[in-house]
Amino acid sequence: MKRIFIDGSAGTTGLRIRERLAAREDIALVTLEGDSRKDPAARRDMLNAGCDIAFLCLPDDAAREAVAMLENPRVVVLDTSTAHRTDPRFVYGFPELNASLRRAVPDAKRIAVPGCHASGFIALVYPLVEAGLISNGTPLTCFSLTGYSGGGKKMIGEYEADEPNPLYAGPRQYGLTQNHKHLREMVYLTGLTTKPVFCPIVADFYSGMEVTVPLFAADLRGTVDDIRAVYAQKYTGPIVRYAENTDENGFMSAAAFTGLDSMEITVAGSDERILLVARYDNLGKGASGAAVECLNLVLGVDETTGLAL
Repeated sequence: MKRIFIDGSAGTTGLRIRERLAAREDIALVTLEGDSRKDPAARRDMLNAGCDIAFLCLPDDAAREAVAMLENPRVVVLDTSTAHRTDPRFVYGFPELNASLRRAVPDAKRIAVPGCHASGFIALVYPLVEAGLISNGTPLTCFSLTGYSGGGKKMIGEYEADEPNPLYAGPRQYGLTQNHKHLREMVYLTGLTTKPVFCPIVADFYSGMEVTVPLFAADLRGTVDDIRAVYAQKYTGPIVRYAENTDENGFMSAAAFTGLDSMEITVAGSDERILLVARYDNLGKGASGAAVECLNLVLGVDETTGLAL
């Protein structure tokens, strides 16, 4: 039975991973108690001798520190931070993207769990670049709506305070300097040569995510039906799936997949002005669900084990 350690288990992502794993009988969760959770010597010992697989649910610098502590080559690391998503030593944990990742994740010792906003953008854009439907130099825009849990404990506390800031009642755009930390990952995985104009927006609901990439037909080497065909062939489930006509009477809710670990890909718009849309939970396929999916592949069990689909 594999021993699983969650370094940073008190954070939002760590807590959700623990919830997904708590009832499982095929693994053993191991923990550090009290002050030892932040003791470097105790963490080093746990990472090298106390576990077989470690989730890093830490800020970027702390995740780099944890990786530097590792001396045991047999320990598998699944890093949920931004720190290693463009590091060639790490396998990107999105097996649905291509056969190479599908083969690599189960045998990897270092896995970078994808970012929340980035997951939707990459799922939408990578197949089109891969199929030659758009060039890697195509200038793109991305709008992404997320629930406030994506901001971690601090933002959750701000939104759920007894007297929250009145400005929080409406959607709030951020990443205004166009230097959002997910941009490197979005470009690195898709092969784009130009960073997209990225507009992330946080709103007053707990969790859920809707990523939209608009596309002009003039930028497309094909038709909108070609896009649908590419998605339908690549995303057949059980976790990521393509679906048509998924709107709710002309609306699309960013909270439609709250509490789930799956992702839905769809195409809207017209033949001239196309909307590529991915919907999922920022805490599900956008974070903890993706991490558990990668764990399942490493363990050699069904990838959906313990997931809510």
